[in-house]
Amino acid sequence: MPSVRVTFLGTGAGESIHRAHTAITLDTPDGTRVLLDASSGNSVMRNASLAGMEPQDFGHVLLSHDHADHMSGLPLVQLLHSRATPDGDPLHLHCTSKALDSVKLLFQATSPGMTLEQEGLRNSRGHQVVQWTPIDEGQEIFLGPSTSAACFPVDHIEKAMGWRVECGGVSVVFSGDTKFSPSLVEAAKGARLLIHEAYGTEANRDMAEERGHSVASDVGRAAALAGVQELILTHITNTFHFDPQPLVDEARQFFDGPISVAHDLYQVNIDTL
Repeated sequence: MPSVRVTFLGTGAGESIHRAHTAITLDTPDGTRVLLDASSGNSVMRNASLAGMEPQDFGHVLLSHDHADHMSGLPLVQLLHSRATPDGDPLHLHCTSKALDSVKLLFQATSPGMTLEQEGLRNSRGHQVVQWTPIDEGQEIFLGPSTSAACFPVDHIEKAMGWRVECGGVSVVFSGDTKFSPSLVEAAKGARLLIHEAYGTEANRDMAEERGHSVASDVGRAAALAGVQELILTHITNTFHFDPQPLVDEARQFFDGPISVAHDLYQVNIDTL
């Protein structure tokens, strides 16, 4: 049966020293590969290689927001994608206008010889290597023959977004970074899978909320209110790296469906309808 393969290339919170930063791929039955956030450094392509992925097969990047641990790996993703396909299609980046301003500054600082244009980035040969598309809340974008996505606002920093990706009757929702967010609950209604950050437990709620993040009880409550079928926790701090069970236990107080904690290179397959 056709399925959506979800691969976690990075599952660590911003200060993590044990995990790569946030990056997740969705491989859909129509051949589309979607990258949710771009981690930092060379983590995306390093872990993608370990998972058997080739750089030329990366097509679309959906960015949740412009914090460094979610976007600063973009120049390395672009570099390896472009070298694998020197005359091929550009990498397609979808994000808010605010995040795009930061992306442009990032490429200016790290990619000398590139030319920034309104619609994207060109290399020294004049070939377009990145095509960026600013998106608005709720705007549906089509990524493949049967794959689409739409973003929704979350409560983290200004213009932070989550994403809902649809393919083959399956909905996968990614929270990005957020506190408990009613808009996420609404956007995740009926989703097959919710991938949600879990920064800690009730014992460290004050710290989590100060930094714009959710504790596990918030995540369980959001999953239950949205009626999702399955929940995967990610964006794990150093405190819970070796023993994430307290996160599961706390989320379980509200959500009685399947719950797991992602680790780098963790994979799940979701059958399509």
